[in-house]
Parts: sequence; C-alpha cells; structure tokens
Amino acid sequence: MKTEIVESTKSKNLVPFGQKVAFGIGMLANQMFPAVLGIFMVVLVQDLGFPGWMWGVIFFLPRVFDAVTDPIMGYISDNTKSKWGRRRQYVFIGAILMGIAFIVMWQLYRENGVDYNFIYFLLFSFVFYLGLTIFSVPYVAMGYEMSNDFHERTSIMAVAQWIGQWAWVVAPWFWVIMYDKDWFPSADVATRTLAIWVGIVCMLLAMVPAIFIKSRSTVNEKYSPLNLHAIGSSLVEIFSNFKEAFRIPQFVKLCVSTFFIFNAFNTIAAFSFFIIVYHLFDGDAGAAGIWPTLFGSLASIVTTFLVIPTVARMSRLLGKKRAFIISQSISIFGYIMLWFLFVPGKPYMFIFALPFFSFGIGSLFTLMMSMTSDVMDLDELNSGKRREGVFGAIYWWMVKFGFAIAGLLSGVIMSVVGFDAGAATQPEHAITGLRIFYSGIPILGTTIAILMMRNYDLTEEKANEVRVELEKRHAEKIEVEKLGLEKS
Repeated sequence: MKTEIVESTKSKNLVPFGQKVAFGIGMLANQMFPAVLGIFMVVLVQDLGFPGWMWGVIFFLPRVFDAVTDPIMGYISDNTKSKWGRRRQYVFIGAILMGIAFIVMWQLYRENGVDYNFIYFLLFSFVFYLGLTIFSVPYVAMGYEMSNDFHERTSIMAVAQWIGQWAWVVAPWFWVIMYDKDWFPSADVATRTLAIWVGIVCMLLAMVPAIFIKSRSTVNEKYSPLNLHAIGSSLVEIFSNFKEAFRIPQFVKLCVSTFFIFNAFNTIAAFSFFIIVYHLFDGDAGAAGIWPTLFGSLASIVTTFLVIPTVARMSRLLGKKRAFIISQSISIFGYIMLWFLFVPGKPYMFIFALPFFSFGIGSLFTLMMSMTSDVMDLDELNSGKRREGVFGAIYWWMVKFGFAIAGLLSGVIMSVVGFDAGAATQPEHAITGLRIFYSGIPILGTTIAILMMRNYDLTEEKANEVRVELEKRHAEKIEVEKLGLEKS
C-alpha cells in the first residue's frame, strides 16, 4: 500500500537538471550579496571608524524594513495575473534594483566623515533591501513550486545550495584583495571598486531564474485584485495568513529552529575576522594575511563538497528530521573545537574544526526549504489555498527579522566586551569575550533548535499521503470543470 502511495505521487515531480541549475544560479546571487556584505561590513568598523552602535543600527533597521516588506511582496506575488506567471517579472526587476543599490551604497569616502557616511549608507541600505525583497520572495517561491515530490524537493534545494555555497568560497578572498597594498591603497577604496563588479555580476546572475525557469500563465486565475485598496486590505489578510501559518505546528518548528540556528551564527559571524587578527596575530592585519580568508573559504568548500551531498543522502536514508538533528549535533561539536583550536602562533589549528562547524549552516537551508515545501502541501490540504509566496515570505521574515536582531546584538556584544574599533591592539578581556560569545551563542541556539525539532512529525509517509489526497482533489476539480464546459 505504501509503495502505491509513493508511486502515485510521481506525476509532475522530476525536474530537469538544467532547471535546477538555473534556480541554483539565482541562489548564487542570493547568497553572494550577504556573503560580500559580511566582508565589506568589517571595513565600516576597521577602516571608516564606525562605532559599535552604528554597526548595530546598520544591521538592524534595514533588515526590520526587509522583514516588514517580505509578507507584502509574498501577497503581491501570489496574486499576480500575468502571461509570465506570478514570479518571473519580479525576480527580474528586483535583480536590477538590488544590483544598482549595492553599487551606490558602498561609494563611501572617509573624508566625508563618520556621521555622513553612516546616514548615506543607512539610506541606500533601505533601497538595497527593497530590491532584495522584490527579488528573493518570488524567487524562493519559484523553488517551492518546482516539484511536488518529497525527495525531489531536497534534490532541488541541494543543487541550489551547492551552487550558492560558492559565494561563501569566493567572498572571503576579498579580504586578501582589500588589504593588499598592491591591489588598493586602502580597504575603503577597495570596497568602492569591488562593489561595482559584485553588483553587476550578481545582478546578471539573479536574472537567470527569471529568464530560464518555466512558468505557466496566470492571466485567467481567480486571484485577489492588485490595486492600492486591495493591497492595503491585504495587510489584514497577511496578518490572518500569519495566524494561519503559525497554527501549523510543523511550520512553527521550522521557523523557530531556523531563527535560532541562523541568527545565532550571524550574531557572531563577523567576529572570526577580529579573533584571527587580534587573538592569533596580535592586531596585525597584514601578518594575518590570508588566514581570515581561509577560515570562511575552507568552511564553504567543506560545505560544498562534503556537507551538502552528505546531508542530501542522509535525508534520503534517514529522513529529513534525523538528518537535521545529526547535522546540527555535529556543528555543536565544531563550535566547541573552535574554542580550543584558535591558538596564537598556530593559526592552522582551526582548520581541523571546520568540517564539523560547517554542518550547521551547511545543512540548514538544504533541509529546511525542502521541509517548508512539505508543510505547504499540508496547508493546501487544510485551507484549499496554494500560498508559496506568503509562506515563503513568512519563513524568511523569521530569518530576516532575526538577522536584524543578530546585527544589533553584534554591535552590543562588541561594546559590552570593550572592543575598540580605533585601537591598534585590543585588551585581552575584549578578545576573550568575543571568543566566549563566538562559541557560546551558536551552541545555545543550535541546542534550542534541536529540542524544537525532536517532535517534528511530517514524515515521508505522511507527506506522501497528503500529496495523494491533493492529487485526488485536483483530479476531481478538473473533472468538474470539464462537466461544466460540456453543459455550457
């Protein structure tokens, strides 16, 4: 019986590899921007003199704005009637806007002063994140729609995450370029120039899904109207969608677990640069050389070639929940190792922790985006609605709002431990404090997430049963429509 259920869900489920790659190229752009931002943001503190509170505000406010606009964009995308479908045109427009805004916001000159640069950067950050919302919400929804098969969804996300991970392999090498006097006289000059190349290349990459991923026309669909009055009224519906989404316990577990893992990581992510420079090399960025770069780049290579393929296979053999819990447990071991393996005079030691550390973020979205697709089937079974855009926006709202909090906490932690951006060397208690938070916060966040996911019950068998019922409903709907046409 189980075999029959599984086989009955195989219609429309296999996605051509070229389509997966097209989706993955969009993921490369989607991840390259935050990867490069994480590198460039160090320049604000290290070279342009931004104090910790400015760092925190710049992380916090634009991402709160991003979190607010995401559900609205999800509603707009879900209800768009167009011959290009519901997603492609927004992905294309968003790609252009975020590419241009990224270039403009990094045109910072130290002679303009800290206050001017702070306001300038903050304002254009809002424009950049608006473009990111217009791009990313429909883009993510595209991925959710590509297959209705339990394992094929994981395959799609694994390919996308594999391609996207190259952003984290490449981006850390900007540290080498930025602080090499043979390339640029100073890091702020480097960011102004590199931002142009990053903005243009990522804009083109982000357009690929809009151009190559197939989408059916929605001109004749019965969607809510998209006028100002309807969009204004939709805020009530968006709030209602939030309530409905969070009545699904499986979805709550996915959102909360992602919130704690991803944002615990992002709270401390930029600290690796400061720990390597100030703890391992006594504040000499030149002597640190490529070690800050190797930390990020090697971790991403491990994720690309070891973590993602391993997690995809674990998911197929053990189920998504078990793969998640095992992967995150491995990452906790990695964070513990990092406390002991950041050794002054022996920077190569931290490399031994990277294969374990990388399982945390490396497995997260491969599994969680696939599991979110399963939850959307469950929502359709209960509500009769297909709401990839809204559910995707709500899921990423949790991620981005948490990211905003993480950025604010980063600034707070730097102030609390006594890290002085203008000092050539840092007091020992400041670096020790950063190291305690660097291991402690991700361990705490990951532990909470594992506890949340212990009782996650949307198994492969249950997901296939839901899929069978949906296919039955769709077939009945088509039959009713045929009868109606025959009578008319």
